[in-house]
Amino acid sequence: MNGQVFPTGLSRPVEILLVEDSPADVALTKEALLDSKLRNNLHVVTDGEAAMEFLRNEGCYPGVPRPDLILLDLNLPKKNGREVLSEIKADPVLRLIPVVIMTVSQDERDIVESYRLHANCYIRKPVKFGEFIDIVKSIENFWFTIVTLPPGPGT
Repeated sequence: MNGQVFPTGLSRPVEILLVEDSPADVALTKEALLDSKLRNNLHVVTDGEAAMEFLRNEGCYPGVPRPDLILLDLNLPKKNGREVLSEIKADPVLRLIPVVIMTVSQDERDIVESYRLHANCYIRKPVKFGEFIDIVKSIENFWFTIVTLPPGPGT
């Protein structure tokens, strides 16, 4: 098991959905999570429509697990992150999944709108490699070590 552990209260790996269209940011997130002692499965979709299909088990995503955490970029093709966030938080089943906004935007309007739409937190992506890795590890530590999450269906 390579020294990996399950998060408190779970008897399975953590399911993380990364909604990100930047291949570089996907690679950095994967690298940060690979170094983790926490067992996780990272699922990646690159646009907002695919994110909603994944979450609803539609299209090419039948039977995928419900994520324990969603890392969501705001600037996405097909359906932007604000639209995705709004749909997630309007759905009685999906709204329980914590959504972490990870974006380059420092615009106050984006921050306010994200929280108005019930994002669980808003994080500006750092430009430097080491800082990006540290942010991802901090997210993982906070959401899967410190916080108690609601159980998913079937858990």
